[in-house]
Amino acid sequence: MTELATMEFHPQPQAGEARPWAFPAPERGALDNGLTLLRCHRPGQQVVAVEILLAAPLEAEPQGLDGIATIMARAFTEGTDKHSAEEFAAELERCGATLDAHADHPGVRISLEVPVSRLPKALGLLADALRAPAFEDSEIERLVRNRLDEIPHETANPARRAAKELSRQLFPATSRMSRPRQGTEETVTAIDSAAVRAFYEKHVRPATATAVVVGDLTGVDLDALLADTLGAWTGSQAEARPVPPITADDTGRVIIVDRPGAVQTQLLIGRIGADRHDRVWPAQVLGTYCLGGTLTSRLDRVLREEKGYTYGVRAFGQVLRSAPDGTGAAMLAISGSVDTPNTGPALDDLWKVLRTLAAEGLTDAERDVAVQNLVGVAPLKYETAGAVAGTLADQVEQHLPDDFQATLYQQLAATGTVEATAAAVSAFPVDRLVTVLVGDAARIEEPVRALGIGEVSVVAAE
Repeated sequence: MTELATMEFHPQPQAGEARPWAFPAPERGALDNGLTLLRCHRPGQQVVAVEILLAAPLEAEPQGLDGIATIMARAFTEGTDKHSAEEFAAELERCGATLDAHADHPGVRISLEVPVSRLPKALGLLADALRAPAFEDSEIERLVRNRLDEIPHETANPARRAAKELSRQLFPATSRMSRPRQGTEETVTAIDSAAVRAFYEKHVRPATATAVVVGDLTGVDLDALLADTLGAWTGSQAEARPVPPITADDTGRVIIVDRPGAVQTQLLIGRIGADRHDRVWPAQVLGTYCLGGTLTSRLDRVLREEKGYTYGVRAFGQVLRSAPDGTGAAMLAISGSVDTPNTGPALDDLWKVLRTLAAEGLTDAERDVAVQNLVGVAPLKYETAGAVAGTLADQVEQHLPDDFQATLYQQLAATGTVEATAAAVSAFPVDRLVTVLVGDAARIEEPVRALGIGEVSVVAAE
């Protein structure tokens, strides 16, 4: 007779005691050359993240040279007075480091990630790139050609084309925000190495720059290391640049960017609103998330789940420029795509969602899920040094206090349903939205015009 096997059941593991979590607080300081420093010791993070912020905003680009900040940012990794472009890339690779740079409205950001054991070497390379970039004629010419090659692909991309048109519609032509961030074919073609060097010499200096260092700094004499590397970078003092005010025209209207034969319509609906200094920001974040922050948000529930018009529609707020006096602004937008025949019905239902939100408000359940998703995932979101460094750099760039993110999570958790509703309704008023549609005008113009959501105009796709 076969003996029956018996199963032994072990007691179910019990949850441990919840550990309180808060966004890491940095330690502030400065180097002798005027460079502002934020450091944040994160035990166990063996990959160190370094963010450098340079006060070279897009609005400082010389007239007719839009895109020069982008070319300069990319050129920082293309050789120094010590290494050619190839040698510089090889040295980074030996360190196991990655170095990226990009330009945006507030300025230029350079991001370095490297194993802590290779930090001295990598910081030396980064310092060389900032202190004495080569800006060789041949490298600048190559970067210009690369950028020119990208432009047709961006124009062909419906989402990119919609974003370009929305900026052009919202902001006056004299505003840098109305024009493509990385320049146009005409302006990029005019950029040469002499112009890049002149822009660098005018705007890049340690006195107006900030370095953020995050990682496991156990046993690292960071002060000595920075003094030998970034501390060797010199430059003059600089007067603060006047910041032009942001103005925008959010008169409700529809612009169709004509793409004959397009089987889908790209939607981008937007306006500008308060930046992160405004006390409405936490409620605006929460309300916008309830409206279209995830797959279970209200817009998706109606347009994707119930009607099947789309794979997804998102609502979001993105800071354009932030200022302590409240003169900054954020882009508030709804984006997605629908199949061409359903463009009219989808927009109709989208406006119904906004009107219902204004009339009936959010539910407590929607608010609770949003808080759980936004606040509950924070410890996972900031597991890496790079994520922490990026947010600290955002705070510096946006002139926010170092405890802003930690405070924001407390504010989100304390925001009620009524507050979140009011902020979302204020962010997306049905009569003050600029709607950009990239699609087949012959098929979508009349159905959209019949909705009465604003004057409709058609522009060529280029």
